[in-house]
Amino acid sequence: RAFWGWLNAVFNKVDHERIRAVGPDRAASEWLLRCGALVRYQGSPKWQQDYNGLPTGPLGKYRIEAINATDSCIMYRGFDYLDGLEHVTDIKLEKCMYIQDECLQRLSETNNLQKSLQQLKIISCGNVTDKGILALHKLMNLEYLYLSDLPGIREKETTFRVLQQALPNLELELDLE
Repeated sequence: RAFWGWLNAVFNKVDHERIRAVGPDRAASEWLLRCGALVRYQGSPKWQQDYNGLPTGPLGKYRIEAINATDSCIMYRGFDYLDGLEHVTDIKLEKCMYIQDECLQRLSETNNLQKSLQQLKIISCGNVTDKGILALHKLMNLEYLYLSDLPGIREKETTFRVLQQALPNLELELDLE
């Protein structure tokens, strides 16, 4: 068990040299696929899931539009990869055991995501609490937030009221017990 935690931490280590060499979208794609997530590029209907099948081409040709991190091992330490992404409109975090409040806070403090992110789904991430959900208030262009199976959320009414006040155009869909 400790070995897998160590390996996942290695997969999430940020290589700033690599980001400079291949650009933020390519470097983030490599990180996400290494961790078991999927990416979809602007103008493409299909999800990229094969690390070895990553498309090549001129720097900046492939821009990440959507991230599906279902069952992935992405963790806070890798979130620096998100900084340079300017076109991400959709993120799904489902069954991500390393996603916690600090990750959501970091997500919402990422300037480019504050501008581009429109849809966010957080499902079955057991380490997320009210604090993490409240941190999302900085995502000013968020139009849709789906929350499901998040046992760490204790003050549902208060949390959602505060979030709705901060983001009046947000459509909030809840499937919480």
